[in-house]
Formats: sequence, C-alpha cells, structure tokens
Amino acid sequence: MGAGHAHALYVHEHSPVHRLAPQVKLAAAFGFVLAVAVTPREAMWAFAIDAAALAVVVRLARLPVAFVLARLAVILPFITFAFLIPFVGSGERVDVLGVSVSQAGLWGAWNVLAKATLGATVSILLAGTTEIPSILRGMAQLRVPETFTAIAAFMIRYLELIAGDLRRMRTAMTARGYDPRWLWQARPIATSAGALFIRSYERGERVHAAMLSRGYTGTMPALDRRVATKREWLIAAIAPGVATGTAITAFLALM
Repeated sequence: MGAGHAHALYVHEHSPVHRLAPQVKLAAAFGFVLAVAVTPREAMWAFAIDAAALAVVVRLARLPVAFVLARLAVILPFITFAFLIPFVGSGERVDVLGVSVSQAGLWGAWNVLAKATLGATVSILLAGTTEIPSILRGMAQLRVPETFTAIAAFMIRYLELIAGDLRRMRTAMTARGYDPRWLWQARPIATSAGALFIRSYERGERVHAAMLSRGYTGTMPALDRRVATKREWLIAAIAPGVATGTAITAFLALM
C-alpha cells in the first residue's frame, strides 16, 4: 500500500477537490449521505437541490460525466428492485398509465431511487478524488479504530493479489484448452478455487510472520500526518451544509 498505489475508481487530476485533506472529504461525504438519508421522501425538491450540489462538486473535481454514470451502474439491481415496489406494495391504489399500483409503493420506489443514486454518487466522488492509502490515513486522522483501518488496508491489498492470481490461473487453464460449456465441466474451477484459498491462507501466515519479525505491533507507521486546515474544513462543509439545511427545511415544510 505504498503512496503510488491507485485503483480503478481513482481519476488522476489536480482539482481543488483532489487537494483537500482526505479526512475532510470523508467527514463531508458522511455528513452529506446522512442528511440525504433523513430527508423526507415527499420533498422531491430537496433531492433536486442535493443533486445540484453534487453536480457542482463533480464539476469542481473534473470527473468526466461518463465516468460517473458508468460507475452508477452498480446500483442497477437496487433500481430494479425499486421499480417492483409499486406493484407489490399495499395500501391505496392509483392508476399509472392504465396500471394499478400502490401509492405508498410509488413513494417507496422514489425514495430508494433518489437516495441510492445520491449516495452512490458521493461514494464515486470520494473514490475518484482520493487514493486508497489517503482514505485509510484520513480514517486514522478521524480516530477510526486502528484495528479496523489495518484490516481494511490488508483486505484491499490482498483482494488485488487474489484477483491477480485468479486471472493467471484462468489464463493457464485457457492455454491448456480448458473451455467449459456444461455445468459438470466446472470441477477444475472448484479445484482451482480451493488451491487459491490454501495459497492465500499460507501467504497471509508468511507475511504476518515476516511483519512480526520486523517489529509489527498491530499498527502501521504513519507516513503522512497532514493536518487539515480550517479553510479546508469550511470548504468541505458547504455541500453537507446545503444537504442538512435542505433536510431541515423539508421537515419543517411537511409539519
């Protein structure tokens, strides 16, 4: 997990959002998502304001719109489920394009669609402007338990190693003519998965023993102790502040 380690969701840029301290962006993302989550579903205008605020931040971060939209495909299963809610929901029924659907189900579908889209966009924005090591350092600055950050760091690193091993094994199997077309031909895949698990477990033991021999005590040395400035905190507070203000206004308007 060196300083140069990046991931597929990160966009190399030099925007004002990229330059913000990671702990500031983490706190802002959490505050924004929390405000969106508690916003009443009936306040459709509130979600429009939240979306506009996010669009401004995406623009400042210089993230391509196509990049954000492509990554939003991860919420398609949730959207598919949301579209089924009006048909299976109970309560008062209304006609939409000649089809009888549940009114409460319509609100539920809108609630899932709006909040899932906004929350996923925040995650994409955070990952697109902050490298994984910086996110972990930001979590440490926010006093997240060290055990949690250490587990997260090793998990990310070894998921990539396991994925690389899996790709090489698949290439080797293909080079030897393995081309399964039926379910009962999948036995080599199960065998390979077992071998991969054992290899990964043994690698983890070797790495842990090597770390202990070098004085590892459960915490990684901090390579960057950057402290966020007050200006950075104020800038990062704008978007969650807008979302919080919108949520409070929406609650008051519905009272």
